[in-house]
Amino acid sequence: MKIGVKRRTVKVVDYDFNWLNEYIKEETVLKKILSNYDVDIQHIGSTSIIGCKAKPIIDIAIGVPNLEYGQKLIPILQKAGYYYDGTADFGVRYFLKKYDGDIETHFIHIEDKNSRIWQNHIIFRDYMNTEPEKVIEYSNLKENLAQEFFNDRKSYTKSKEDYIQNIIEKALEKFKLQAKGENYIM
Repeated sequence: MKIGVKRRTVKVVDYDFNWLNEYIKEETVLKKILSNYDVDIQHIGSTSIIGCKAKPIIDIAIGVPNLEYGQKLIPILQKAGYYYDGTADFGVRYFLKKYDGDIETHFIHIEDKNSRIWQNHIIFRDYMNTEPEKVIEYSNLKENLAQEFFNDRKSYTKSKEDYIQNIIEKALEKFKLQAKGENYIM
């Protein structure tokens, strides 16, 4: 199955084991071009959750020591084919997209690896990969929302927020983590 979704639309498809291969291919490129930088590259989002239905866009988080440091990566990633306009950063990350025509194929989230947003991405993925019944539940939610918000990706994403926050709270409990400032601690 080919990866990618037309800009601003929502298409949720069955899990595809090829998503991991697509991530590994992109991770290899990123490790090469960022080899001189202090980064932690992680596959996140629904394509990183085994069995989860998802938009076939590969989400990649790049953890950096701080956002100022992460800003240095933007020109490098732009040279590698990523688009950056700053409109989806929200003061907590840098968000870049890779396109094939007007099809979005990869998203990069540059985040402070000591921040809650980075930690939420990791614990959400890790928790969901241990809870197959939650994967089914989340997949069903995503499918229903995709039908409702086919041409409205912002509403689709916003409508998942409560569910995702609930899963993060369950993950914190399961992994015996608690919030302390911007971080989680054991």
